[in-house]
Amino acid sequence: MAVYAIAFIAYAIDLARRSAAATKAVDQARMPAAVAVAATRSTSGDSGTDAGIASVPESTDGMTVDAAADGRDETSGRQAMGDTVAYGRSPSLRVGVAMTVVAWLLHLAADLTRGIAAERVPWANMYEFALTGTLIITTVYLLVLVVSKHDLRFLGTFVTGLVLVLLGVATVNFYVSVVPLPPALQSAWLVIHVFVATSSVGFFALGFALSVVQLLQSRRESIVASAKAVKQSFLATLPDSATLENLAYRVTIIGFILWTFTLMAGAIWAEAAWGRYWGWDTKEVWTFIIWVVYAGYIHARATRGWRGSRSAWLAIIGFSTVLFNFTVVNLFFKGLHAYSGL
Repeated sequence: MAVYAIAFIAYAIDLARRSAAATKAVDQARMPAAVAVAATRSTSGDSGTDAGIASVPESTDGMTVDAAADGRDETSGRQAMGDTVAYGRSPSLRVGVAMTVVAWLLHLAADLTRGIAAERVPWANMYEFALTGTLIITTVYLLVLVVSKHDLRFLGTFVTGLVLVLLGVATVNFYVSVVPLPPALQSAWLVIHVFVATSSVGFFALGFALSVVQLLQSRRESIVASAKAVKQSFLATLPDSATLENLAYRVTIIGFILWTFTLMAGAIWAEAAWGRYWGWDTKEVWTFIIWVVYAGYIHARATRGWRGSRSAWLAIIGFSTVLFNFTVVNLFFKGLHAYSGL
């Protein structure tokens, strides 16, 4: 957790530097227009003096030279605020990724040693599920950094922050000693069903982070489009909201496919353990609710009127149901799936 915290701080420093870089880029974009204004006014003033008349700017198509120059300055500023600002290599960003890899290695070692101590897979209770689930969230993040053509390292702040919170809550509130498995969990389906579920949560978490950034970027773009003054932030160095939406959709649909398999595998396991495929147990119901919410997200993404911020909110609601299922359902609802270990 300490190494994750270092990575989080490095990513946060990078976001602050992105804001400074965006402000600097806007100032540089405005400088040529400001120089043009000064040159135009100087030339106009000289012409008026040479002619022996009052210095009055010439008019072009009903617009004075001063007004046209000011318009160019304003337009240039708006374009600079609306366009994506190029952002080069950042030392703090490299430190953040390096620390994330180190934290992932330590995290993997902790998960493996827990499994060795228990002599089984380490995801039989809430603490172990949180330990393995956060490991997979980090794994998915690092994997996406390798395979994606987009530079998504800026998500490190959101990913490491989420992992830190979940690990902290699990360590403080959910920790239990190693105990033998209940008879219903002594099955090969424990390996298959729960591992696929945790993998799905990893992709949902990354889609959640992308959707949050998409909403922030969409709000910034709407302010720029309305020609209002906007304070430069790290968002100016990130992809536009449409690109973020597409990326969120791609990772979320992978998570949805895995969650569909989780639902099916759970039904098969329930038939083997309890003699029925579906019994409306609280955990089963919430697993289905999560599936319905994400199915609605995918359908909304295919509907023109529900793209953009609406679909992003659905992705955020979907991940909220995942967290609700992991925490509230496990802690406060009783049923056949009461394996919190607490």
